[in-house]
Amino acid sequence: MRVRPIQFVRELLTGRRGRDCRSCPMAAPTTTRKVLLFGAPNVGKSMVFNELTGSYAVVSNYPGTTVEVSHGQARVGDVLVQVVDSPGSYSLLPYSEDERVARDLLLDETPDVVVHVVEAKNLPRMLPLTLQLVEAGLPLVLDVNIIDEAERAGLSVDVHALRRELGIPVVATAAASGLGIDGLRSALAEPPPARPGTPIAYPEPIARAVEGIAGLLHAHYGISRRAVALLLLLRDRGIRDRIARRDPEALAQADGVVSAVEAQYAQPPGLHIALARQQAADGIVSKVLAEKPHPLRAGFAERLGAVSIHPLAGIPILLAVLYFGIYLVVGRLGAGLVVDFMDKRLFAEHVNPWATDLVARILPSPLWSALFVGDYGVITLGLRYALAIVLPLVAMFFLVFAVLEDSGYLPRLALMVDRLFKRIGLSGRAVIPIVLGLGCDTMATLVTRILETRRERVIATFLLALAIPCSAQLGVILGLLSTHPVALAIWAGVVLGVFLLSGFLAAQLLPGEAPRFYLEVPPLRIPSLRNVLVKTLARVRWYAAEVIPLFLLASVIIWLGKLTHLFDLMVAALRPVVGLIGLPREMADAFLFGFFRRDYGAARIFDVHSSGAISGIPLLVAMVTLTLFIPCIAQFLVMQKERGLRTALAVSAVIVPFAFGVGYLLNLVLTTLRVTI
Repeated sequence: MRVRPIQFVRELLTGRRGRDCRSCPMAAPTTTRKVLLFGAPNVGKSMVFNELTGSYAVVSNYPGTTVEVSHGQARVGDVLVQVVDSPGSYSLLPYSEDERVARDLLLDETPDVVVHVVEAKNLPRMLPLTLQLVEAGLPLVLDVNIIDEAERAGLSVDVHALRRELGIPVVATAAASGLGIDGLRSALAEPPPARPGTPIAYPEPIARAVEGIAGLLHAHYGISRRAVALLLLLRDRGIRDRIARRDPEALAQADGVVSAVEAQYAQPPGLHIALARQQAADGIVSKVLAEKPHPLRAGFAERLGAVSIHPLAGIPILLAVLYFGIYLVVGRLGAGLVVDFMDKRLFAEHVNPWATDLVARILPSPLWSALFVGDYGVITLGLRYALAIVLPLVAMFFLVFAVLEDSGYLPRLALMVDRLFKRIGLSGRAVIPIVLGLGCDTMATLVTRILETRRERVIATFLLALAIPCSAQLGVILGLLSTHPVALAIWAGVVLGVFLLSGFLAAQLLPGEAPRFYLEVPPLRIPSLRNVLVKTLARVRWYAAEVIPLFLLASVIIWLGKLTHLFDLMVAALRPVVGLIGLPREMADAFLFGFFRRDYGAARIFDVHSSGAISGIPLLVAMVTLTLFIPCIAQFLVMQKERGLRTALAVSAVIVPFAFGVGYLLNLVLTTLRVTI
């Protein structure tokens, strides 16, 4: 399909796709339906969401959590479809906050249609969850996605046979190319009725217990009472709490039934329930999935994907990603060309002089004019830092992150680093918030909710606060050190060493079990340009809405601090410490700026370097120390909310002396060895 440039830009800005509108009459819709996309991570749910709604996402936190849920709308004839893209989930029994939110959407939002998205190549592993959803009596449509990759791998899925076996509508799609999406829209136009589903043949004691518990329940739970009984047998605390609220008189009897079943087995009943579901799924798969006699040979993408997982062979690929994605795009293009144009040409030559002249005519008093223009003015400092220095760097990082996300490389990176991460108390899954922290540590701290245990979440939060520079910091660092490869290598080596050593020590000190790790690995593919641009635009909008007000507020706080001399006192207290690590004492305000925003402090060092006041070893020491310095106030508040005030204070109390200690040792070593930078 040919897309005209003007049409593409209009679709990108409005979030509407032209081909979706052929069934979108101008008249108001006569029916509204809520559709919930459900399924494991990395099966293409977001791509299905994009194809249905024509936009990437309107994102909001699920009530009472920090887990984000995407919403969108689509028109199918005279039906307005409200589409919700739930977080990834492997089962109705939640093991993480993301899975709990996904399950709560099923129980509380009463969707008119649930679309279970599965990956065609992994149908045997994903069908047990489909059977759970069928058993739950939900109005279900099964979307066998990424069907093109399955066919290239020599697999053939008989959709009609699968429809007969499950008794629900089944469609095959390749959402990345839009294949089969029209069939999915047709299935949503005529939503399936909720059916109790054919019961799975569980062992006799479990089957009797399920019937007995289901007979005790009378309230509405959003899913069938049979499914509620099975979850109670799995010791699901969330379901038990719901029963306590809605059927309190039945809870004691139900607990007795669960205890009686557990006494009959040496292993937990959940093992026998899972085996029964897998056997039922295998029986269906044997009838609907077949291997073609002459499968296509593995292509370049498949071979590259296999190599990228290898712990040794994958390192050159990782280095190439870091070089081309982070160094060239974020560092050279973002911090170099774009920031130079925005800061030195646009703001320095046009915006700042115009604002200074305007404010001088409107507010002749130096007291009030200093609020808007000058060294710490809202316009000349806050707005300039936000728009000219930070936002271009963040936008470039989000562009790179969207490419990595849509290409399928991030799950492979998670597998590759899993063994290393286990040594620092994390699983490979933690690579997602760690990489995202290179964009925004505050957002990444929220994303640590995907980790299973509190121990993992605390360690990841600590490492994000200590050793992961945000995109603005990283962009400034790459921009200032890229012309000195030795300095850049020393910075990277020190920060990586601190990351690994601190993680190892934290893993030894914090009690808890080693993390488990399981993750779906999608095919490696060329990302869709439109999806990449829409994702980047959505994230930049979100970041701009957050960063600009905070930068302006920081300028006001600094102005008040200067007005009351409180800021001067704090800077004066930092100057001896800054001088101790070999930096000019006037750079103390950069670290104070860093508390308001990490990127604020990095931008301040950018200014000091531009004036010629710092270079060589002091510049390198400043970059390392600021990278390791206390998290910004926004990240501190999120840490306090997520991990508690005691943990947030403890992390900050460790980081501040540690950062200056590393800076002192680095300066001592470099000056003693007379390293030239």
